[in-house]
Amino acid sequence: MLQLHPDARILIAGQAPGRKVHDTGIPFNDPSGIRLRQWLGIDRDTFYDPQTVALLPMGFCYPGTGKHGDLPPRAECAATWRRPLLEQLPQIELTLVLGQYAQAWHLGGPRVGVTARVRDWRTHWPALVPLPHPSPRNNRWLSQNPWFEAELLPALQARVDHILRGAAEPGLE
Repeated sequence: MLQLHPDARILIAGQAPGRKVHDTGIPFNDPSGIRLRQWLGIDRDTFYDPQTVALLPMGFCYPGTGKHGDLPPRAECAATWRRPLLEQLPQIELTLVLGQYAQAWHLGGPRVGVTARVRDWRTHWPALVPLPHPSPRNNRWLSQNPWFEAELLPALQARVDHILRGAAEPGLE
């Protein structure tokens, strides 16, 4: 469920594969992937080009289903493999951190919720952007946080576009 190449310039740090992704062996091959590509403003071919986008989840296998969705990623994956794999990605200009488990690992610090981390996205800009998980389960979150689509997504799409075109760094309006 990994997609890594040393020339990749965008890293998507996800949680763990869901059931459909586990069954197909293709990361983000589900409604979450469709939404994520829309958020980024890129097509499927660009997303699955390993020289452009690296996909590195916190867990490598489907963790199973719990009461409120998938179980957390297995901790031993990140503990064993995350740092050595990240070292293989020297060209990364933008890291997108999806969901609470990836945010906890990449951002550390005090334990805060996804909403607070995402709302504070400018703190980590332009190298890292915390995002909610793009799952359809988060439709309610999206409707309760209209600033996400109004403020963060346009900036993110401009940043991705500039990276892909190799243009000068965009500023925040």
